[in-house]
Amino acid sequence: MNLNIKDPDYHYDATKIAEEYRKAKIAIARELARVDVTDLSKRQTKATFARILVILEALNVAAEEWVTENIPAAVYQGVASTLVVLGVAETIAEARELVKLNPINKRMVDAIIADTFSDLLTVTQNMDRKTKAIYRQVLSEAMRSNYAQGINGVKTIKAETISLLKQKLEGSANIGIIDAAGRKWRPETYVETVALEKMNQAYREATVNEAVQRGTLYGIISSHNASDGCKFHEGRIVKLVPEAPGSYPTVDELRATNQIFHVRCKHQVLPIRNPEMLPQAVRDKAERQEATGRKAIAAGGRNPNIS
Repeated sequence: MNLNIKDPDYHYDATKIAEEYRKAKIAIARELARVDVTDLSKRQTKATFARILVILEALNVAAEEWVTENIPAAVYQGVASTLVVLGVAETIAEARELVKLNPINKRMVDAIIADTFSDLLTVTQNMDRKTKAIYRQVLSEAMRSNYAQGINGVKTIKAETISLLKQKLEGSANIGIIDAAGRKWRPETYVETVALEKMNQAYREATVNEAVQRGTLYGIISSHNASDGCKFHEGRIVKLVPEAPGSYPTVDELRATNQIFHVRCKHQVLPIRNPEMLPQAVRDKAERQEATGRKAIAAGGRNPNIS
């Protein structure tokens, strides 16, 4: 058993796709900056929307390429790490030569690829929809401004009105996602978070699936001196399947507390064949953390105070 496997760090990979969305946002802003708000004709509108569509279509291609490359890579890394932890291979390099996805992991890869691309596509569609909505709103406001002056046209809009409309139009490219909790995200920040979460999920699920297929029903949560609610659960022993003997919690049960395995959580699970085989110091910590973790869950909340 080798428990000296470092948790994966996918920030660099997530940053790459987030940067694509940031660049697309800037490109859209440049297109909107070119718009003449005194001449919001159908012809100009159609041309502007066409150029924005080209930007977003290229973004979707980049997103699909990123997903199909990085999600499988995380899965293969999870399987390779499992082989090293369980002693099937001595090194990650050796383990990579042995990696062969089992049927469960193959289906999981397809599911996470589809789910991740759907999430990224939602961001692209949101950028497109909201940009167009604000463009049309600016057009309506420009027309109303002139109608209020008794002018049938937009050539004589006041300078201050033009400035306000221009600011609104150029700012529309920065509108991102509003999640289920009502939080507003810039497109690139939301995308980076999604990318990190999906890659960590792929790694974690691949680890569990490979371990279970090899008859390993338990795991131990990695430790790296967390300062949030995760600290109450680092080093705890968990079940990889609910049917495993013992009173240990499952990964899903701990995830449901939102104290660990939350969005942007770095913690992973190292598979272990038998908790009794762990070094005494590791077992002692696991027992202490089991008691601490139960108190934290009873207290409730993301970062409970159990002192």
